[in-house]
Amino acid sequence: MSEASRIVNVGDKDVTDREATAEAIVTMSPEACAQLVAGTPKGDPIEAARIAGIMAAKRTPELLPFCHPIVLTGAEVSCEADTASGRITVRATVRAKDRTGVEMEALTAVSVGALCLYDTAKPFDRAARIDGIRLLEKKGGKSGHYVAGGSDA
Repeated sequence: MSEASRIVNVGDKDVTDREATAEAIVTMSPEACAQLVAGTPKGDPIEAARIAGIMAAKRTPELLPFCHPIVLTGAEVSCEADTASGRITVRATVRAKDRTGVEMEALTAVSVGALCLYDTAKPFDRAARIDGIRLLEKKGGKSGHYVAGGSDA
């Protein structure tokens, strides 16, 4: 049997600059993608996804029980649409000056941003899907700099 769940003690770790970038890809028909880029009866899905991602980054410790509450010093979320292929890439970069990293905040941001896009795509394409949620890069902390490599980059 495992120990009771707990948040790991990071009190003895140094406060350093932390940064993480993640991405998710929402794939749908080219027609549905063009509709999202043009806007829907709900409004601008791209801007809604950006805002949802930023809000999600700020609320990560409320959603994931082992994440520490940390003070974010910055968060940017972008959505790049390729209407010809029917893909929208959601990217988030999150920063903090703290004792623990912001990888989960970046991953949460792109996940929720992608869910927001899926929500607005589903009336136009029920087969829309979210793929490729992954960490692209992280900086800072004891484990240093990580960049996704090989076929992951």
